[in-house]
Amino acid sequence: MEAAAGNKAKDAWACVRARLLSDLGDEVFSCWFAGMKLESIENGIVTHSVPSRFLKSWISTYYRDKLAELWKSESGQVRKIDVVVRTPIVGKVDVVARSAAKDAAAPENARPVMAARDVVQPMPRPAAPQAVQHSSASAQLVEEAGSPLDPRFTLASFVEGGANSFALAAARQVAAGPGATGVSFNPLFIHASVGLGKTHLLQAVANEIRVQRPDVKVLYLTAEQFMYRFVQALQSQSAIAFKDALRGIDVLLIDDVQFLHGKQLQQEFCHTVNSLIDGSRQVVVAADRPPIELETLDERVRSRLAGGLLVEISEPDQALRRAIVDRRIEVARLQHPDFTVPAEVVDFIVRNVTTSGRDLEGAVTRLVGHNQLTGAPISLAMAEATLRDLVRATDTRKVKIEDIQRIVSKHFNVSKQDLLSSRRTRSIVWPRQIAMYLAKSMTPRSLPEIGRRFGGRDHTTVLHAVRKVEDIVQNDDTIAQEIEILRRMLEN
Repeated sequence: MEAAAGNKAKDAWACVRARLLSDLGDEVFSCWFAGMKLESIENGIVTHSVPSRFLKSWISTYYRDKLAELWKSESGQVRKIDVVVRTPIVGKVDVVARSAAKDAAAPENARPVMAARDVVQPMPRPAAPQAVQHSSASAQLVEEAGSPLDPRFTLASFVEGGANSFALAAARQVAAGPGATGVSFNPLFIHASVGLGKTHLLQAVANEIRVQRPDVKVLYLTAEQFMYRFVQALQSQSAIAFKDALRGIDVLLIDDVQFLHGKQLQQEFCHTVNSLIDGSRQVVVAADRPPIELETLDERVRSRLAGGLLVEISEPDQALRRAIVDRRIEVARLQHPDFTVPAEVVDFIVRNVTTSGRDLEGAVTRLVGHNQLTGAPISLAMAEATLRDLVRATDTRKVKIEDIQRIVSKHFNVSKQDLLSSRRTRSIVWPRQIAMYLAKSMTPRSLPEIGRRFGGRDHTTVLHAVRKVEDIVQNDDTIAQEIEILRRMLEN
């Protein structure tokens, strides 16, 4: 019987692992779950073990609900997920709660030794021969850490307009170096909504420096890549070399910093930025909102980022939208010389796709695909049919989560800080749930992104809030009317 139960548990864990890999992707799975083991299933409690306290903390904070959801789909009797740390010496589970007193009384040589990759423990600096080896490998570590650059993203190919001219001028200054004009600013922080050109600018700076100043060490990283590579370095016991190599970069560009999570990783990021700036090295950071609104970031990180030059890229005006569409059509003609777009179709795109340069380019790409695959000429009727969902989605994007938080806070007489806090009083929870519901129904943001924008909450919390408000709206006309009023306030 025990053997059968054990096999059943192993099969269930294999299914959960497969679902994790499918849902999260190979890179995220390898980073956080490759070393996870199933220890036991008792009384509805599933206990997993991981090799370090850092992994325990990270998984418990960001993936416990995901694990619980998958386990419950495999076994309805599961009610709780525990994550504990394995000691590397004996391969058994190290339950932190019982270890402190026992370790204090035990002889020195009998105490369990934590792995060097455990980020929570201080890492001893290696002896001189090993340090030399790490130093020689540091360049390779950083080169591997960099996110791939798209050669199409150059300063010359960036379409300039009133909404982005200041950001483009700042990017050109960074690419040219401080000696070009005598003007310097550090760090440079570029913020904008999705699809307005942040990534293009950062990669263009990196591409420009590599061509014009090949002696300058430049590195472009997304926040996700920074986290992933740092954890990889910890697991391979090369963290010191990795950190030293990062701090030897001349120009560091970090994209999507709003996705940087975890106290230890944020501290390391802050130390790296401080070291580079103090050493007169250039740092460029991009995010979807200004530092003060990055609530999930440590206050010291926000303060450091806000201390430089802040540049916003706003939504493109009509002239810039037309320039983007014209540029995309020119590029399409290089591959398809017979491709033409009537002026009325260009006007239709410029007038109806108003939020994002990426959407404007996507609209032209759809027309190219339809024209080349079907042979049908571009017409206004065809454009209206082909771009219907894009036009509808663009209308939805006009509402921002920040607007929702502001309107809901004012309506219910609570502060935005209360909405983002962990307070559980009804006077706070109900407005927060309504705000999450409106964010899901009025913006294209995903559940995880909405959760991050509401104080770093899990996507299941957002889903619970949405479903609860939906249920109440169906049965309570007063609440339904109140939410409709909020919708109108947001749409006007």
